[in-house]
Amino acid sequence: MMTWLLFNGHFRGHLLRKIEKTASSLLSGDRTNKFANKSPRIREEKILMVRSILHSIEHALKKGTLKKDVVRSVLRLWGSSLTTSPRENPGAMGFYQKHGFDPPWLLVISPGHFCNLRCKDCYASSGPRKAKLQWDVLSSFIKDAKDTWGIKLVVFSGGEPFAYRSQGKGIMDIVRENPDLLFLSFTNGTLIDEKVMEELAACKNLTPAFSVEGFREVTDKRRGNGIFSRILGSMSLMRSAGLPFGISVTVNRENCRNVLDDDFLDFFFNRQGVFYGFYFQYLPIGRNADFELMPTARQRVGFYHNIWSQIKKNRYFLLDFWNHGTLVNGCIAAGRDGGYFYVDWNGKVMPCVFAPYSAGNIHDIYRDKRMTLDDLWDQPFYRAIRKWQKDFGFGEKKATSKGNLLTPCPYRDHHKLFLEWVREFNIEPEDDAARGLLADTAISEKMIEYDRELSGLFDPIWKKEYTGE
Repeated sequence: MMTWLLFNGHFRGHLLRKIEKTASSLLSGDRTNKFANKSPRIREEKILMVRSILHSIEHALKKGTLKKDVVRSVLRLWGSSLTTSPRENPGAMGFYQKHGFDPPWLLVISPGHFCNLRCKDCYASSGPRKAKLQWDVLSSFIKDAKDTWGIKLVVFSGGEPFAYRSQGKGIMDIVRENPDLLFLSFTNGTLIDEKVMEELAACKNLTPAFSVEGFREVTDKRRGNGIFSRILGSMSLMRSAGLPFGISVTVNRENCRNVLDDDFLDFFFNRQGVFYGFYFQYLPIGRNADFELMPTARQRVGFYHNIWSQIKKNRYFLLDFWNHGTLVNGCIAAGRDGGYFYVDWNGKVMPCVFAPYSAGNIHDIYRDKRMTLDDLWDQPFYRAIRKWQKDFGFGEKKATSKGNLLTPCPYRDHHKLFLEWVREFNIEPEDDAARGLLADTAISEKMIEYDRELSGLFDPIWKKEYTGE
């Protein structure tokens, strides 16, 4: 019925307005309900985000870039994810009874380190190296996370996920094996051909986010000549199949203004049919780590204002994974309640894709049957991060000055503290690049100084706009 209403032009507008009204009522109404327990500014931001998502749905349906069977499948999965408690899963209920809160909601997995490109500033130093999770481990891990935690979503990072092969299988085999899960894959887009498009259309439960840094000149400069054209070709295939897709933008000191301007967003959202845009601000990690590429504190504050302006003005569905801590109640890493659990191509468990330091390995579960997924989740390093998240304000009934959710990232915004954890718990760097960063006092000092400047800029905004102090 929902699908029929969405594809009926007469009823669609009424239905979407009804959904918006219901969501707005939940977010701004009775403050005793679990949705309306934040400051007026945070409730306003969440309503704006709901409107942007609904606008993106309506825009795609009007342009015919989403097909009916795809929408039906996505609605079924998202409906199940958003309307059922994870505690309806017996394993997740056991987790709740033991810990008093819900388990992680999603997995982020980098199944392989190999990439067919060699972007000069890759956060993961991906390239020709062949490190990867073996298929049986990858498949078992996802099944165990479903059984133990009732996860709803799996995100593939990399390396290039569509280049992953093990025991004759790739990520689309995982997608087919788990029709009850939603999948998102970050991708350079060059390996999505007609065959892959047909597989995506058959499964309907994976959406790709194509990596771009701007228009042709900027993207090709970082990724290689001709890559921008190949990305557009893959987007064309996705449109022809009626499948939703997005963009993933690495924001650096040089492109931070251009990737939010009207021309850029109009090109991708209105002309290419992009459904969502994810923004990741460059961090000095991985290949050729360079602090001078990281957006300055002032640029980050400007980006915060600009992205909300675009969301409010044009209703684009945009997410900034550092400036939008208010939408998700702070940092969601380290296996937080409703957050995510990250594993790389070596099986190393890390708090975050962008914090390459590990306190465990999923292979230990399968080598030693006495170790469980919960045991990895409960390592002291991750426990310390989750305690900090809670002390910082996660779980509070109202916005307070306890912690500024505009500076939510322990690695980027509280770097001195993160280094203290790494040393206290004797944490293993992911690779030589991460090991080198620990020894590079110059970058550490610059990161700590950046945090001081950022707090000086964002703290007054937090107090005035969010807590009313």
